[in-house]
Amino acid sequence: MKKAIVTIIITVVTSVGAVWAQDPYTGQRLSETTNYISTGIPILLIAPDAIGGAMGDAGVASTPDAYSTHWNNAKLAFLDDRMGFSTTYTPWLRNLGTYDMNLLYLSGYYRTAKRGTVAASLTYFSLGEISNTDNEGKELGIFQPNEFAFDLTYAMKLNDNLSIGATGRFIMSDLTNGMYVDGQSTKAATAGAGDVGLYYHNEIDNHQSYALGLHISNLGSKLNYSDDDTQREFLPANLRIGGRYTYEPDEYNKISLLLDINKLLVPTPPKTKDDSTYSDFYRDMTAYRNTGTMLGVMQSFYDAPGGMAEELHELQLSLGAEYWYANTFAARAGYFFEHATKGGRQYLTFGGGIRYNIFTFDLAYLVPTTRFSQNPLTNTVRISLTMNFGGNKNRKS
Repeated sequence: MKKAIVTIIITVVTSVGAVWAQDPYTGQRLSETTNYISTGIPILLIAPDAIGGAMGDAGVASTPDAYSTHWNNAKLAFLDDRMGFSTTYTPWLRNLGTYDMNLLYLSGYYRTAKRGTVAASLTYFSLGEISNTDNEGKELGIFQPNEFAFDLTYAMKLNDNLSIGATGRFIMSDLTNGMYVDGQSTKAATAGAGDVGLYYHNEIDNHQSYALGLHISNLGSKLNYSDDDTQREFLPANLRIGGRYTYEPDEYNKISLLLDINKLLVPTPPKTKDDSTYSDFYRDMTAYRNTGTMLGVMQSFYDAPGGMAEELHELQLSLGAEYWYANTFAARAGYFFEHATKGGRQYLTFGGGIRYNIFTFDLAYLVPTTRFSQNPLTNTVRISLTMNFGGNKNRKS
């Protein structure tokens, strides 16, 4: 099973013919019923923690924590603690019976001054050990596909309510270990990228507050898994905007409601027509993949073949809720929605957390809401551990 999964991944990043498959439920060509936006190294869009992961992947304006580099780097400037570290372990495809595929996230931050914070994080995705065979089933050796990204971030307060953040990222995606795919040599792909973020929060009164966030992530060079420049893959550049409303009726209870809206800043692939030939489609896809990064960002707002209706279908919605009791016990829930023609991921999320001294433990669980909504994290428990040091003594506890 795992070998088949990896084969699919390799094929997607080295060819353009895969989209001519048939929908198993309607019998139509996928290109007639869907128009996915695919990118390289999509793990950069996966929630790296059990906090945002338990709230429907909402987090651009959530309470600042050690995972803010992913959700909105500007939030780091408003952390209460002097320094902290976090890690999350995410089993991958357990629902399909794999046991050595996982996603690991490590991060740390340090407040350098009254208004500034530096942070670093590492995302590592392992597909385990894969046995490589030829068309006749002869063993050709073992390879270990993996991907990782390393980040450095600086966030700064502009005033008591507003902050900005900037992140630099190095990316490597090695899915093939240099093996040949369909007679074509492959290689590990590398890229550089950057994020920028804005975060604003304010108190309405002694019991209510709100926050707004904007985060643009993964703007950078393309990935190339072979020597063929026509096969370059876009990074998953993404725009995330949203808000949070928090109500604290007393010193023991706190409730937050969150909403995030996401849009990939990647151009929409050309859509095949009934009279299209494979050569026509190959030509269109070659032109598509030769689109520059910044031009692709601008085109992503108006280039969908289906017009404005299809552009709206490319928006992803995340709804989340969080409850804290005595700043010690947390309960979370959320819902994620993606249109059926753009991937169809729709799922509920649940989770909780417990804080003791400098440690915080968090869990998240995902439940798809439609039979078409398969997710690598289905029936998987994600576990996060955070350690914070040098806390603000004036903070409520």
